[in-house]
Amino acid sequence: MATKAKVAILRTKPETALEDYERLMHMAGVTEALDKSATTILKDNISWHFPFPSANTTPWQLEGAVVALRKAGYDDLVCVQNKTVVTNAFKGEDLNHYVPVFKHHEVPTLFNFRDMNWEVYKPKRPMLVLDKIFPDGIQIPDYFHGKNVVHLPTMKCHIYTTTTGAMKNAFGGLLNTNRHYTHSHIHETLVDLLAIQKEIHTGIFATMDGSTAGNGPGPRIMHPTTKNVILASADQTAIDSVATKIMGFDPMQIDYIRIAHEQGLGIGDPAEIEIVGDADVAKEDWQFKVGGHIHSFLGYLAWFGPTKFLQKAIMHTPLVAGPIMFSEVFHDYYHWPLKERKVYERWLAESPWGHLFAKYDATGAQAPSTAPVTA
Repeated sequence: MATKAKVAILRTKPETALEDYERLMHMAGVTEALDKSATTILKDNISWHFPFPSANTTPWQLEGAVVALRKAGYDDLVCVQNKTVVTNAFKGEDLNHYVPVFKHHEVPTLFNFRDMNWEVYKPKRPMLVLDKIFPDGIQIPDYFHGKNVVHLPTMKCHIYTTTTGAMKNAFGGLLNTNRHYTHSHIHETLVDLLAIQKEIHTGIFATMDGSTAGNGPGPRIMHPTTKNVILASADQTAIDSVATKIMGFDPMQIDYIRIAHEQGLGIGDPAEIEIVGDADVAKEDWQFKVGGHIHSFLGYLAWFGPTKFLQKAIMHTPLVAGPIMFSEVFHDYYHWPLKERKVYERWLAESPWGHLFAKYDATGAQAPSTAPVTA
């Protein structure tokens, strides 16, 4: 069978991360995937506003994309942030050290909940679930039309989708704060969103950072594991498939990957994916496990378990304030101060990636070892 998708993989280290990202993106065919005449949206991933390693786009991943794109002739870059009910985008940009990168490279930031209008979009392709979940119309930001998008996820597990990556990264940007309505059908939702992206964007690309990867009940509370790996592809399904296999799961047993493959929206079967770069990484098995905690158990009951019949009575009414408050308290006022902050501080002190993170000074100082890049 002819190869239909290409995923680039490189081993990396802090000293060469920016150069490695530039080489990686070209190996994966970024200039063939994206339209140079169009604005390019950088869609980073802030799963938690606290700077927990493996949870969020890394500043070197963000800067690596900016540098590579500018050098390749993509002059018009903008970062788009989204709002969730439990994550503060402004706080996340600051604590994860994105702001110095934006300032240094003069990349503007827009917020889909503040700076753009939401419009009803009628997909050309039949939807699996979104038109049923949102019978009054699927709303997406008007700003996204006619622009490239570059997704910047990390390699990590997820309590609802087993793994998360490029396809899941569109979930925040394209759907509004009612996107939690889709959780019971999250796999089909991600496939529908990929179909919509292919209709509205002039090009789609993704890099995935596995410098520190997330093992355990992600996307926030995980066991950060140093892996020194980065990936890139123009095929969102393929990059998720390869990352999933490396983490130790069968990608064709992950519904969002399998369905996207069956729908012809990307390649999920590893046998049909060409690996370029450090191809031996694709043969690794990190033996990651999702695991769980009280929050994931309650999420299971709400979205998939025997009590999901209560969904609309709670999650679609003002009563949703209760689960939102629980999630905030559980993550921000219990796990972060008592547990995850210690993990972060140990990573900051002991890991070479933590040392690099510290160099991206949150006060607005220049990002390390780079000069401003202009077209």
